[in-house]
Amino acid sequence: QVQLVESGGGLVQAGGSLRLSCAASGRTLSSGWFREGPGKAREFVAGTSRSGSTTYYAASVKGRFTISSDSAKNTVYLQMNSLKPEDTAVYYCAASLFRNIPGTAQSEYNTWGQGTQVTVSS
Repeated sequence: QVQLVESGGGLVQAGGSLRLSCAASGRTLSSGWFREGPGKAREFVAGTSRSGSTTYYAASVKGRFTISSDSAKNTVYLQMNSLKPEDTAVYYCAASLFRNIPGTAQSEYNTWGQGTQVTVSS
């Protein structure tokens, strides 16, 4: 079973930037980032194919966040710019071993990381 390890979370002021990384122990076909804010359900943030040629974003982060994939390193990144307090959440990396096209639903991914905390102060 492929394992995912996230890194890069932390505390940042509003307007700042952070880059999250998700390293997989093996080959995956597509990857995504989800987040779970305080008292909120887990939601889709962004997804990418292994090559990076297909990407999707939630409306709330489009234009501020960028997902990218380094297939040689089996690593996916989430560059987060212009961060807002409402971006505060635990961010989870997810990967699919079966889908080439990234999904937007949790059920479309079959392996998950442990999560990394992102806190944006106002």
